[in-house]
Amino acid sequence: MRVLLATYGSRGDVEPMVALAVQLRTMGAQVSVCAPPDEEFKNLLARFDVPLVTFSKTWRSRSEGSSTAEDQIFSVDDHVASYIAVTYDTLAVAAEGCDMLVASGMLHFTARSVAELLGIPHRFAVFCPTLLNAQPWHGLVVAPINAHRASIGLLPMDNVHEFMFTGRPWLAADPTLAPLQAKAGQAIDRTGAWLLEDERPLSTELMRFLDAGPPPVYLGFGSMRVLNKDARVAIEAIRAQGFRVLLASGWSGLTPMDDQDDCFVVGEVNQQALFCRVAAVVHHGGAGTTTTAARTGTPQIVIPQTADQPYWADRVAELGIGAAQDGPLPNLVSLSKALEIVLHPDTRARAAAMADAVRTDGSAAAAELVFDAISQKQPS
Repeated sequence: MRVLLATYGSRGDVEPMVALAVQLRTMGAQVSVCAPPDEEFKNLLARFDVPLVTFSKTWRSRSEGSSTAEDQIFSVDDHVASYIAVTYDTLAVAAEGCDMLVASGMLHFTARSVAELLGIPHRFAVFCPTLLNAQPWHGLVVAPINAHRASIGLLPMDNVHEFMFTGRPWLAADPTLAPLQAKAGQAIDRTGAWLLEDERPLSTELMRFLDAGPPPVYLGFGSMRVLNKDARVAIEAIRAQGFRVLLASGWSGLTPMDDQDDCFVVGEVNQQALFCRVAAVVHHGGAGTTTTAARTGTPQIVIPQTADQPYWADRVAELGIGAAQDGPLPNLVSLSKALEIVLHPDTRARAAAMADAVRTDGSAAAAELVFDAISQKQPS
């Protein structure tokens, strides 16, 4: 049994696919992953010995523009066509001879067409329930998708939502963190988050910093573009509360605001191990970071930047396991208030209780769905 797991997106899209690949492999499937050729992703796949087929362009090169959707003005036709150009040919070749294709990220413009041409089952996975909501831009992508379908000998599609997400999409998100309210007639398979166990030790230098004082506050924005001057506002707010700072450089290459020894910079790190050692996590609100903080029982502050991140910010606040800041830019006053909330004993108690509520069997549930779809030859 051969399965292709494919995604074009950030670490938050790639890592869950690796988790599912590892699970499928333990069940006897032959699995490969198709993903962007960023070094971070290559290293991740190599660490778990999962075969990797790379697209032609890195995700960094596709996401070098502004993080906020409001600042992105482009031709929809050109936007969609550019993603098709980067992903279709590689995906079509990688899927040849496979029994099933599972896709996520920005592959909603091409995955269904590949599966149709090859006659194999296909499912599309999302990691946040709001991504399955109808959006105003959905109707705008019909023309460029159908133009591509015509060029490869396929009939035009007329249901864009079903084309992009399939008739039965998978929601790979924790049910407590992200409750699903499916609309009438909407078929969705919920699996829980696809979690990849990280057994890497923390570095000697990082351990020395952690052991040298009380738990610091973690500050990081993942693959989001954040300016140093904005991150420094957050550092100021954390210091004002009397805490040391653990700054994740991220894809923005963030640096400390000075040479004081109360701020330590980390790059790629085992968040599962690290978050257990910090007082709070201040982050952008990616699904993966939100789930990891919840799973480790660590209070969190979300400063959402784009896409599904405002949803995770709202959920963290609603659950009382942290706080959310309005808008993408750190603000000294609002962030200081948020820190007071997350460091309160009641918030810490709720966050600690959440650790026991987060499901860890999501990838196993998804693997069973893969086997079912293949055995029953279920179409997209």
